Amino acid sequence: MTGERPIGEDDLQAFVDGRLASARGESVRAYLEDHPALADQVSQEIALREALRTRLAFKAAEPIPSRLRVANLMAAQRRPSKSGRAAVAAALAWLLIGGVLGAAGGAWWVRGLQTSQEAERVAENAIAAHRIYVSERLHPVEVPADQEAHLVQWLSRRVGKSLIAPNLTPQGYRLIGGRLLPDSGMAAALFMYENAGGNRLTLYARSGGTEAQTSFRFESQDDVSAFSWIDNGLSYVVTAKVERAQLLPIAEAIYRQFEATGEPAKGRL
Repeated sequence: MTGERPIGEDDLQAFVDGRLASARGESVRAYLEDHPALADQVSQEIALREALRTRLAFKAAEPIPSRLRVANLMAAQRRPSKSGRAAVAAALAWLLIGGVLGAAGGAWWVRGLQTSQEAERVAENAIAAHRIYVSERLHPVEVPADQEAHLVQWLSRRVGKSLIAPNLTPQGYRLIGGRLLPDSGMAAALFMYENAGGNRLTLYARSGGTEAQTSFRFESQDDVSAFSWIDNGLSYVVTAKVERAQLLPIAEAIYRQFEATGEPAKGRL
């Protein structure tokens, strides 16, 4: 629309939160139609917001503790003390949590998780490792698939979390083997697979140093696609030279197999 201000970050965040005026909302929708990559990111943030809202609804529904009710806080203000100031600080913290979970639907957390610098860095490293090692013909892995039990035990011990080498035979990929890699001073595991056509796929896993959980995050660099997520201290990245639609069911299969073992892999789509 002529004369209308450009779509900015504040508009996109308000759109994700569901608090944008209808007329402006239509402008944002039209803008996203012309920017499919951004539209995909916005859709993922909305999905994660709803997932977090559901997961943390119990906290927003809890009654305010009596010590944090307005009357008690006002009484505490009339008798200034260290404990009174602590109560006020606790109340502000509680109200902040309630506001984030209730009014904003956890959107602040969505943006923090989705754009985590650590998650992006791990994904970048995983894609770089994929590019380097899938082209190797003589030494693509350190430990071959015929030593799978040893490979999994070794990588699990070095990464510090129990891992598995997912079975991707139904998806047309067989395990070649794996190797240990460094990532920002930490150990990372790389499992490599190959299909009948010689196309290779890698699963990268690294201890993330955080208990945060994220939804699946997709990115494409040139001809390489990757899905990544973080759960319970582990970062996962699945990378292959395929289209998004082909990689998604493979990522879902890996997710389900880790979930079935009881190990961390609970990222949501």
